[in-house]
Amino acid sequence: MREVFIVAGKEFRDGLRNRWILAMTVVFALLAMGLAWFGAAASGEVGFTRISTTIVSLASLGVFLIPLIALMLAYDSIVGEDEQGTLLLLMTYPLSRTGLLAGKFLGHGAMLALATVLGFGIAAAMIVLLAEQASWAALAGPFGLFIVSAVLLGWVFLALAYLISVSTREKARAAGLALLVWFLFVLVYDLALLGLLVGTEGQLGGGLFRTLLLLNPTDVFRLVNFTGFEEAAAASGLLTVFSDQAHSPLLLLGILAAWTVVPLVIAALLFAGRRT
Repeated sequence: MREVFIVAGKEFRDGLRNRWILAMTVVFALLAMGLAWFGAAASGEVGFTRISTTIVSLASLGVFLIPLIALMLAYDSIVGEDEQGTLLLLMTYPLSRTGLLAGKFLGHGAMLALATVLGFGIAAAMIVLLAEQASWAALAGPFGLFIVSAVLLGWVFLALAYLISVSTREKARAAGLALLVWFLFVLVYDLALLGLLVGTEGQLGGGLFRTLLLLNPTDVFRLVNFTGFEEAAAASGLLTVFSDQAHSPLLLLGILAAWTVVPLVIAALLFAGRRT
């Protein structure tokens, strides 16, 4: 177990040296501050209006940005080491392949979690300080839930990035697959469901449709943060099928956690049987 944390520490320190953590923190903070002040600009309002508008706007944009950052952060974790010839060297150390994979994931996961908490946490603090109508009591719950779900969403796509990395032999191919995964989950999946709904003239069973939505981690992330907000209907029409059915945030967060564990387990099994 000590070796796993050594690998995780190395990945984390590499992230500090390469300014990954600083860059992600700044991006998240600016994203949150910008949407807090200009999220309602389309309706003619500028400045912090209400927490629901801010959270819905953040979730709508974050679902595009967070998965992309996570995939780009880790898609070359294994295949990159293989191309550079350092994977063989790592395998000579007293460390199992599963331990190496776990250590790298822990390091990248800690980087992403720290940047997410700092970035959005700084933005929440600035909102409370600069907006008279904002208070910690009103912000703490929705913002805290958003940060937790954002961290889990990032971990989901980190796990998918590791699955891609152990499944390919070329870094360029891994990068292409990472972009394809982002495209499929973030854009194509919902468009396909919408097309299916239109093609069946609304006859698709409500229970089946809800289940299909829960199979996409980006939709689960949106559900966590849209629940109870009227603005959510305008943000994503597909999610209105859940308007008559409450889902526990803990259940939805558990689904995101499962989306993290399953790809990691598959990646570990593939890596164990991979020839270096």
